[in-house]
Amino acid sequence: MIFELDKCIVRSDRNLRDVLEALNVGGLEIVLVIDDSRRLLGILTDGDVRRALLSGGELHSPVAPYIQKKFFFVGPQEGRGEVLDLMQSRRIGQVPILDEKGILVGLHTLHGILGGTEKPNWAVIMAGGQGNRLKPITDSLPKPMIRVAGRPILERLVLHLVSHGIREIFLSVYYKADVIESHFSDGSSYGCKIRYLKEPIPLGTGGALSLLTERPKYPLLLCNGDLITQVDISRILAFHNEGGFRATVGYHEYTFTIPYGVLDIEGEIVRGIREKPSVSWKANAGIYVLDASLLERVPSKTFFPLTSLIEDCLSRGEPVGSFPVEEDWLDVGRPDELKKALGEI
Repeated sequence: MIFELDKCIVRSDRNLRDVLEALNVGGLEIVLVIDDSRRLLGILTDGDVRRALLSGGELHSPVAPYIQKKFFFVGPQEGRGEVLDLMQSRRIGQVPILDEKGILVGLHTLHGILGGTEKPNWAVIMAGGQGNRLKPITDSLPKPMIRVAGRPILERLVLHLVSHGIREIFLSVYYKADVIESHFSDGSSYGCKIRYLKEPIPLGTGGALSLLTERPKYPLLLCNGDLITQVDISRILAFHNEGGFRATVGYHEYTFTIPYGVLDIEGEIVRGIREKPSVSWKANAGIYVLDASLLERVPSKTFFPLTSLIEDCLSRGEPVGSFPVEEDWLDVGRPDELKKALGEI
């Protein structure tokens, strides 16, 4: 990525010919002008170069007088959703990434935000839950549409899938489905095609799969609609395929620290003291990859937890893979996790 970025960089002491060469080699319709410390001084587009030449500039003219010194940029911490908002509102296709000192560290492109390589896999997001644990917030709003840092949780998830090349997304809806459908419509404004699996009754985390009228040709990605995560979708799909698994379950390392010193006792004798020890479990992260053939085992329009399908695979001796979700992960279906998300993101 740094090598590709360097293709569209020129130093401030170069000329317009160098800018044209960088535009041609980089292929991103933008050139980033930096100083010797790699601080971004400004930008130039192919349109800027044309205007410079039409106004009397020549190929050997220095670039400095033509630099656009007012430009939009973001910090390394900005998420894909926020960058996409900026691009859409300002009608720009590239946004530089600068650190706190103004040093150029990357470049967002619209093509990169919406996914560089399209994948044939479908994704199903379970977004029909009533969110009883989050009342009264969910009295008027479906749980996946709760906003965190100005954006619905479900929208963050959709954009994350799209950024990894997923173009076919199904949303399983039940509670206040109209709110979700009116927000996403057909998905075209998010760079994908969105279709809806309308649950006649609550069908659990797996039952809505029976509503698919077509069968996917490739492994199906399934995730809960109340997750905020940066899980590497490309990696989990590759892991599933390379491992030859019938199903893959994503897990998150959950650690609980006992807030007291713990005694190791043998009879009446203290053998040791452990101060605030921690215990870890591999917790289900609500992210799965399923072979398409497994959909035949989902009962029609019946409440069916997806974990029952995983247990069925295990009872048959079929291989089930476990994939570590090492990136950020929050299940905002729990009040304490939602508070954490609202406070940290």
